[in-house]
Amino acid sequence: MDEPDQNPFTQVPIEITISVGRARPPVRELLRLQRDSVLPLDRRVDDPVDLYVGDRLIGRGELTELEGDQAGQLAVRLTEVANLRGGL
Repeated sequence: MDEPDQNPFTQVPIEITISVGRARPPVRELLRLQRDSVLPLDRRVDDPVDLYVGDRLIGRGELTELEGDQAGQLAVRLTEVANLRGGL
C-alpha cells in the first residue's frame, strides 16, 4: 500500500460539515419564522460539535475563534477523532 504522502489522492480537498445542533419545531412554528426569529437548538453553546464527511461522523470538537489576521473567524478545536484508516 502507498504511503499517504505518496498517494496523489491525499491532495484532494474534502468537505467537512460541522453540526452545532438540531431544531425540531412544529410545522406551524416553522411557517411563522421570519427575519430575527430565534430557533432554539438541542445543544448549549459550550457543548461539543460533530464533524461529518457525508453522513459519517469523523470526530468531535469545540468551537473557537481564530486570532491575529483571522480574528473573528470560527474554527473547531478537535477533541475526538475517529480512526479513518479503514476509509471514509
